[in-house]
Amino acid sequence: MRFVARDEEWMLTGREIARLAGVSQATVSRVVQGSPRVSPENRRRVEKVLAEVDYVPNAQARAMRIKRSGAIGVVVGEITNPWYPVMLYALAREIDGAGLRMNVWVSDGENSEQAAIEAIRSKLVDGLIFTTATRESKALRTALDMGLPVVLVNRSLEGVTSDQVTGDNVGGGAAVATYFLTHGRTDVAVVGGGPGISTGRERRKGFVDAFADAGIGIPLARAPETEFTHEAGLEAGRKLLADKPPQAIFCATDIIAFGVIDAARQRGLRVPEDLWVVGYDDIPMSAWKVLDLTTIRQPVDEMAAISLQKLLARLDDTNTAFEHRRIETELIVRGTTGNVPM
Repeated sequence: MRFVARDEEWMLTGREIARLAGVSQATVSRVVQGSPRVSPENRRRVEKVLAEVDYVPNAQARAMRIKRSGAIGVVVGEITNPWYPVMLYALAREIDGAGLRMNVWVSDGENSEQAAIEAIRSKLVDGLIFTTATRESKALRTALDMGLPVVLVNRSLEGVTSDQVTGDNVGGGAAVATYFLTHGRTDVAVVGGGPGISTGRERRKGFVDAFADAGIGIPLARAPETEFTHEAGLEAGRKLLADKPPQAIFCATDIIAFGVIDAARQRGLRVPEDLWVVGYDDIPMSAWKVLDLTTIRQPVDEMAAISLQKLLARLDDTNTAFEHRRIETELIVRGTTGNVPM
């Protein structure tokens, strides 16, 4: 038989569970709430009875008691980009592990955020994690205006009053530059996102600044701005490789890098013999032997864990200082640079 908890009482009441376990009703309540103020013997007795009756906490009743929904909203970008399912899965593990529910909205245009905005206004979520956001995001602005806790993950926006968790994009771009320079690849190009996307802007900055520090400038023609898509990478690659190809190309995402590699093959260039290509993110397909892409690995699991920690901490204390956490990335060397180590 299964009994379900109802607030601080149960359909099989706390008094009845206490009687079966031979303890006080207060002890039963402490065990259920995970309080350390219970002796090992009493905890064993209560847990034995709870197991026998197949006790299940009533999360909805608890949420009503503490005036929370028990749900976390997550806004992701275009789900066809393999990066977003990877981050979404990591967030789902963390949110589920915390005993909470996850509501997901895909933001691929202005109208697509309407469902998220309605949920925010109706207070159907306790806080939100944005894996994609710009200053023009209406959902982000609505959440901030309503005072809901917000965390930006894999995005940084200056002047936005929220916690922000990103990989060290500038450091990642600089690491690729150092890798190229170490191996004499000085005639290079960088393909990245537009100025409105913080990840692409920061990765490009780290790369270009590192070359500038080495006394090598990268002309604008060798630094095209693109969307984060295979098609954009293919088109940028065709233009870069049309005349005198560079020795190496750094791409702000793995998806862009796949497009550049296809452009090189169409041009009759061999990767890595004629051209080195490096991506960013280390999405799972980058390790496939058919692609074997050298890339910068993002600390996805750590980013997801810290994002939820920051959100839950702000739910408990709204006066906590906002923080921008930048987590170290890692260069993963594979076949598109000839497996040449750093």
